[in-house]
This record gives sequence, C-alpha cells and structure tokens, in this order.
Amino acid sequence: MKEVYAGRREALRRDMRRRRLDALLVSRDVNRFYLSGFELHDAQYNESSGRLVITGDGKDWLATDSRYAEAAARLWDPDRVFVYKNDVRDIALLLRRCGCRIGIEARGVSLAFARALGGEGGLFLEAADGLAERLRHIKGPEEIAALSASFALNHKMLGWLEDSISEGRLSPGRHETDLAWTIECFFRENGATELAFPVIAATGKNAALPHATPGDDRLEAEAPLLIDAGCRLKNYCSDQTRTFWLGEKSGPAHFRFDRVYGLVREAQRAALAVMRPGVTGREAYLAARGVLEKAGEAQAFTHGLGHGVGLETHEAPSLNVHNEHPLEAGMVVTVEPGLYYPDWGGVRLEYTVLVEEGGVRIL
Repeated sequence: MKEVYAGRREALRRDMRRRRLDALLVSRDVNRFYLSGFELHDAQYNESSGRLVITGDGKDWLATDSRYAEAAARLWDPDRVFVYKNDVRDIALLLRRCGCRIGIEARGVSLAFARALGGEGGLFLEAADGLAERLRHIKGPEEIAALSASFALNHKMLGWLEDSISEGRLSPGRHETDLAWTIECFFRENGATELAFPVIAATGKNAALPHATPGDDRLEAEAPLLIDAGCRLKNYCSDQTRTFWLGEKSGPAHFRFDRVYGLVREAQRAALAVMRPGVTGREAYLAARGVLEKAGEAQAFTHGLGHGVGLETHEAPSLNVHNEHPLEAGMVVTVEPGLYYPDWGGVRLEYTVLVEEGGVRIL
C-alpha cells in the first residue's frame, strides 16, 4: 500500500502545481489517511492525531505529537516525521521551511486555528479545499476490493435479518434499541471493525423519519420496519437500507405498504437504468423523481437520491437536483429513494453501486 499512497500524493502534487502552491497542509483525518495510511480516526472531536504536509518538491512531512510519534515512525520515513509540541507555532515553522504559498483545507480547520497560523507571519495562506476529495471520487482497484468486502458483509447481515423475520425469530414487541444492538453485534461478530454509522431501526410511524434514532418504541405488528445500517471493513464503509413488513401480508395496511414499496422500487430501477458515465447527479435524481411524480407521490420524497461511499459513509458525489457534474467510471454512490408519511411510516430502498463503463454494478 505504500506505493498506492505515494501515487495518490503524486497525483495531488500535480494539482498543487496548477495552483502554484509550495505546500498543502492536510488537516482532515480522512484525507490524511487516504494520502498516507496514518490514523483514519482522530481520537476526540476536539483533538487531532496530526497533519500531513504535501510539498512541491516531493519531500512530504507527517506531523504529529508525541503520543503518535512511534506509530508514525512505523509507517513513515522517521526522518520525515515532525513531532510538534505547540500545534500552531511548530507547524508554522515547518511550513516556512516548505515555502511561502501554502494551501490549507479551510473547511477542515477551525477559524481559530487558521487565524493563529496566519498570525505567525511569513506565510501566504489560501483555501485549497477539495484537492484530496477530488482524487477520492474515483476508487482504485484496492478500494473497490475493500468496498466489495464491506458490502458483502452488509448483504449477509440483511439476509440474516430477512430470514429472522420470515422464520418468526424477529417478532413485534422488541425495542428498536435492542434490534439496533443485535445488528451491531452481528457486524462485529462477523469481522467488521466498527459501524459505518449508528444503526437506524425505525418501526411504524418512526419510519417516516429518514434518520430516525432507535428508541424504546417496540416493533409494531402490521407496520413497516425500516433498517438502515452499514459497517466498516478494511477501512471502507457500507451503507444499505431495506424496509420490511412485520405481520400478516393481507388487509388494507399491507396493501398500502405494498403500493408504496412498489413505487420506491420502481423509482430506484428508473435511476439505475439511466446511470452511467456522463449522466449527471441531477439526471439520476430526476429519473427517480419522475416515477414518483407520475404517481402523485413526489411530495413524500424529501431528500436527495444518493451520495458517495468510501472511507466515509457520506462523501461526494451527490445525486440531487443541484448536481450538474457527470458521473465517472470508478465512482461509488448510493441510490436510495424513499417515501415518508408522518401518519403511517415510510419506505426506503437503498443499493450502492459502482459506476462502470456502460452502466452501474450493485455492490
């Protein structure tokens, strides 16, 4: 993987030269990991495991504090590990050694940090957001392999859940929180390192909340059950949603569920049918929405069609009405139309696909 990380940094360096940057200070933990393999997660929201300094001459630095010095030296050339004591002052000293025109991830640092760094003098700072993210849009072979493994485990979990429902092992009366914990345990017991995001388990009317938080509500009979879950495996995330019916598959309540589910599935299929390199995120979104508009239900589709998945559960690109950028081969995106009714519940169906030449492949 060292060669992969080095290749990513070289690609980033080419973009830096076009911006005439002497160096780029990488502060977002996910970008630091993507470019170096060092520390995917910062320990606390108000701390940092370190920063990466990408230089124009190729002599990059991994900057961290004493807590991570040994871990950094195992991964990175020890002569290019910079251990700081005072985050701002010492990093400013390092950056001045790299040049004067410095790009920073403005959306990845606090206003206080940016002001303090600029106040150290001798540096011309400019916002350079998106350079690493643009590279991350297109997944390499090693990333696709990791994503495929993560999604294979997700499919295994969903198959287990569907069997549990059909065989009566998941019956009404259990708390949403209990089901969410059971799903988390399944992931961990089958090889996941952690969740990609907290499990959404929403019963009845709670399924009308796209990002419902599991609570003490008990699973209802004759009602929808929406499950949105993902795991992290080999550092890459999965993300899938299914909506199940608990109870007898007859009567007006199930008839309504069946109709709504059918519309959501048709909307998803319409989007999948048009998606290929060159199609914009907006066009994919409108393909799904058109189905729901024709059925008179588009007002209940309250969010975008999808988002990128990779090292983060939500990353670019987005499939929404505002995104005019074309899809490219190698992008990985969710396709997740949903319909939500506060008086009843909701249905969402989510696949994640790899964009390939000529179409998409479900992961």
